[in-house]
Amino acid sequence: MPTPPEERRKPSSPEYHRDRALRFFRFHGADEPLPASAERPDAHAALVRSLLSSAAVSSSPAPRVSCTLTVSPAATNVYNTLHGGAVAAVAEAVGMACASAAAGGKELFLGELSTTYLAAARVNSEVDIEAQILRKGRSVIVITIEFRLKDIEKLCYTSRATFYIMPVARL
Repeated sequence: MPTPPEERRKPSSPEYHRDRALRFFRFHGADEPLPASAERPDAHAALVRSLLSSAAVSSSPAPRVSCTLTVSPAATNVYNTLHGGAVAAVAEAVGMACASAAAGGKELFLGELSTTYLAAARVNSEVDIEAQILRKGRSVIVITIEFRLKDIEKLCYTSRATFYIMPVARL
């Protein structure tokens, strides 16, 4: 005879849910210390740079940044496609390079980054990335970043980043 629904319910106390969450994190290794290489201040930048290859910056009046990304197993999700966080991190880095070239050495900060996921890039595939200026003003630079599969030229991800130029203090 099947168990009645009221007996199949899980306890709903906060302690029960706290314990389940802690077990989940322990199971996935969240309580283990990070390796020494991850403790360096530039660890995130080094990780993103390791994904990119063959970067080039054009020197035209409106700078463009082009590079290639090979989807490695370390940057994939459970579906063996490029992880969405890796797409966003690469978009930020490539967008910052393009904005820095346009800003002429002025200090910038990222104000907004939006990414549209149109198709998946499978493991070991090559993705061409191109960033270009959409709008440049006195205090803002808007960059668009396109990710295309190299072999079929299919647009798989597109990002738009808004960078703000730090105002100069006048004393």
